[in-house]
Amino acid sequence: LADEINRTPPKTQAALLEAMQERAITAAGKRYILDKPFFVLATQNPIEQEGTYPLPEAQLDRFMFNIWLDYPAFKDEITIVKNTTSISDFKLNNVITGEEILFYQDLIRKIPINDNVLEYAVNLASKSRPNTEKSHDISNKYINWGAGPRASQYLVLGAKTHAVLNGKYSPDIEDVKAIAMPILRHRLVKNYKAEAERISIEDIIDELIKS
Repeated sequence: LADEINRTPPKTQAALLEAMQERAITAAGKRYILDKPFFVLATQNPIEQEGTYPLPEAQLDRFMFNIWLDYPAFKDEITIVKNTTSISDFKLNNVITGEEILFYQDLIRKIPINDNVLEYAVNLASKSRPNTEKSHDISNKYINWGAGPRASQYLVLGAKTHAVLNGKYSPDIEDVKAIAMPILRHRLVKNYKAEAERISIEDIIDELIKS
């Protein structure tokens, strides 16, 4: 878990990229393999940009989801304040083992998916790539760089998981749409025209989904 990753220097980001891509870390010239399951959770502070080091697109692409966290709901904030301004004795319990996580990851990959749903997922990612065969007009107008093949892979895996969590045996197009925003949000790079016209990434993704 990396807190405010956009405040870390490039050297730290490079080390994190090695861990995410190679599933290994190097210290003092020695390589250490990371145990499975291993994954990275990271936060970014979107408010202050001075003194920060934005992550390169190649590293952002390795995060499956980009989840926007807004202010907490009033009742949730009451709970937060109550628990953090008094003396409380919390007991943490394991809810799942590493072996179980690996089992469920393997299970998700075994979920069948119809060709039309898979093609929809790949087509959705393709439409975000400007000046290509399948690019959407809004991508040509407002996007410098679209989503790569890793987005297509995550759209399928995310749709499979969303389907299973909702009691379905196989995903449909609605499952792809349901998880498209957090998967595509950090993979599209807007151009100056989008910035000038105050077009958000979310606006662009909504249009891609509607089309």
